[in-house]
Amino acid sequence: MRPFRFGWTTLPRRVLPATLGIVAAMLTLQSSRADEGGVSFWLPGQFGSLAAAPQQPGWSFASIYYHTSVNAGGNVAAARQVSIGRVSPTVNIDLNVQLKARPDLIFMNVNHVFATPVLGGQFALGMTGAFGRNPVSIDGTLTTTVGGFTTTRTGSINDERFGVADLYPMASLRWNRGVHNFMIYGTGDIPVGTYDSSRLSNVGIGHGAADGGFGYTYFNPHTGHEFSAVTGLTYNFRNDATNYQNGVNWHLDWGASQFLSPQLHIGAVGYVYEQLTADRGAPLILGDNKSGVMAVGPQIGFLFPVGSMQGYLNVKGYYEFNAHNRPEGWNAWLTFAISPAAVPQSAPVSRLVRK
Repeated sequence: MRPFRFGWTTLPRRVLPATLGIVAAMLTLQSSRADEGGVSFWLPGQFGSLAAAPQQPGWSFASIYYHTSVNAGGNVAAARQVSIGRVSPTVNIDLNVQLKARPDLIFMNVNHVFATPVLGGQFALGMTGAFGRNPVSIDGTLTTTVGGFTTTRTGSINDERFGVADLYPMASLRWNRGVHNFMIYGTGDIPVGTYDSSRLSNVGIGHGAADGGFGYTYFNPHTGHEFSAVTGLTYNFRNDATNYQNGVNWHLDWGASQFLSPQLHIGAVGYVYEQLTADRGAPLILGDNKSGVMAVGPQIGFLFPVGSMQGYLNVKGYYEFNAHNRPEGWNAWLTFAISPAAVPQSAPVSRLVRK
């Protein structure tokens, strides 16, 4: 059987314009991530396949439905109760409790790719926001000891709210060298989202953050092989409402896929998240409160025309493991993006890969 061959006149002119104003999207969930009370600025999994590949100049738009189901106990549940004022940070705590979060959120991203090269690369600016519902609960038995006196309380704390997330600007530069693609990016958190330090459930995180890093994509259009990895560091500013500052975080997102046709690709995705430095302002009972998690899962993507534009639909999911001081579970992403149409087929190859 003759193997399927890809060519520059088919696959790249459909794929590269659709690569991801989508991946600029980010969100923080006050109940389900790392650091202060289980919260981090960086949402692992936001970068995926073709992350560093060039994009088609012009405006692109993306919406992402995101659902996660996570559970945690021990220090994570303790941190949440301390942070909302339910437990004194100076007492000894023995927890047999479980924190659960099941948020449903929508990302909205707009991205503009400039046609004029910057430092020999392709420059892009984007902005992401989000909104949605975030239900959170803590159930179990809490035992506290102060001065030899012990008290036990059994019950639950429940909170749910609908709100908007912070705003997340992003700038990126991409370069192409044949099958090799490189990217640097910078992003951050503008803390304008729904947040109340006394609430168990929030959508904003209550503090600013700055993040930067670099990415690489290997993409061979003749074989359809693709692999991408993006890594970066996050610096968190202090939360003035709680006088708490999260430590520096390192993250790695990756994706690998095989194009079965110029329109369809399948593969795997994963991430690694690790806190490098201790939190400041954490209760003594929590120690340095460093957190981390790993995840892996499947993905499938499909490209299709939308009038004179290019459409892209992607579904991916992650199963988390090896978590510490952080909830773990699973999460799923459904992405729909629209970007500028490809250049005409008669355009030189150099215009397709060196924008």
